[in-house]
Amino acid sequence: MKRATSLRRTLLIGILAPIGLFIVINSISLYKQSLAAATLAYDRTLLASAKTIGEQLDVEGYDDKAELRAKVPYSALEAFEADNQSRIFYRVSHLSGAMVSGFDDLPFWHGKIPPRPAYAALVDFYDATVHGEPVRVAVLLNPVASERGRGMAVVQVAETLELRQTLARRILLDTLWRQLLLMAVIAAVVVLVVQRATRPVRRLSAELEARSESDLSPIDAPDAPRELRPLIDATTEVMGRLQRLLDHQKRFVRDSAHQLRTPLAVLKAQVQSARRGDMPPDEALREINETVERATALANQMLSLAKVEQLRQQPESTRIDWADMAREVALDVSPLIADKALDFEFEEVPSPVRAHLWMLQELTRNLLHNAIKHSPRGGRLLVALRHEDAGVCLRVQDDGPGISAELRQRLFAPFAAGDVTRGSGLGLAICREIVLALGGRISLDNREINEQVVGLTAWAWLPLDNPS
Repeated sequence: MKRATSLRRTLLIGILAPIGLFIVINSISLYKQSLAAATLAYDRTLLASAKTIGEQLDVEGYDDKAELRAKVPYSALEAFEADNQSRIFYRVSHLSGAMVSGFDDLPFWHGKIPPRPAYAALVDFYDATVHGEPVRVAVLLNPVASERGRGMAVVQVAETLELRQTLARRILLDTLWRQLLLMAVIAAVVVLVVQRATRPVRRLSAELEARSESDLSPIDAPDAPRELRPLIDATTEVMGRLQRLLDHQKRFVRDSAHQLRTPLAVLKAQVQSARRGDMPPDEALREINETVERATALANQMLSLAKVEQLRQQPESTRIDWADMAREVALDVSPLIADKALDFEFEEVPSPVRAHLWMLQELTRNLLHNAIKHSPRGGRLLVALRHEDAGVCLRVQDDGPGISAELRQRLFAPFAAGDVTRGSGLGLAICREIVLALGGRISLDNREINEQVVGLTAWAWLPLDNPS
């Protein structure tokens, strides 16, 4: 079984995940920027150290024959050491690379002065290693002049990177904990907002759980958020359909029990009468057979009515040509037509409709059965399919006695039969339920000539299924 998702967890992940990813990217960028800023600041310190060393140089001789002397001890560099986290190395050399003073572990510079240096001096900065440790090196080409000579010195000052990295990490951590605190505040706000926003849902859930099993009344939740209104409305609609279905089932069971009680009572009385010998055996069996047939027909029609309601809950349907369907049903009942010697006429046009196959067959068969049953022997029976009002209309016309005004008031109600000895009164009720389920309409009208009823016309209209 799939585990239900949590709205709170979804919001937390949906909000905090992008923020967390942004913080990670921002932290990497911030660390690089902080390190670059620290590098720029400490590069100036290295340049100042190099200039200080250059001021302590002396020279004898000129140009290529100049001999440089360094008068600066290493203790002079202590003023430029910010703390004991980093170490400083220096080297003073001729342009040729010959070392004058300093640390011989610091490799001689073989680079070039940038065409546009960042400072007003012949200076270059680069990264190197001393004793296996990474260092930042400032190189200054420093002219040296005295009364005894003139020359050019290469002053290199290197510093390990601990202080720069420590400063960048401190800036990063100071910013990072504030961002993490912000994430915690956002998470707390999300939890509180979700808790508050879902309060009407929890209250509604408690109210629904407290309802009785038979309570399918509409949901009353005026304080529910607008985003939940579609769900509440859909739930209310489903509950309404369930209520109508239950009402239909209760009414069906009640009416069925009442209608089945009569033929069963009659059948019991007939059996008892036959056992006592009140009538000849052949006549008793004939009456019992008729009662069983009426009870069987009643049970079949009740099952058909129940099946209509079942199919109504299943929206799946197919495209069917009603004309072909009506022709097949007419062939099925042709023995009944021939038995009454009816003048049968069939008119058709292509009539595509969207319906359940069984429902369309049952509708057509019931209308034809009623017309055949009430038609006089040798009468005329017309079945016609025509296009009317963007739909298909099936007309079944007979020469029967028609319907009375009193019967018309309850014509489509279940168990409302004009002749209780000849029918159960469910046929037209089934037709009406089928037509309503398919989005159509049905009616029965007397045909009159000179105010005399000469027959009945039953018509059923269904929407035409036009291919898109």
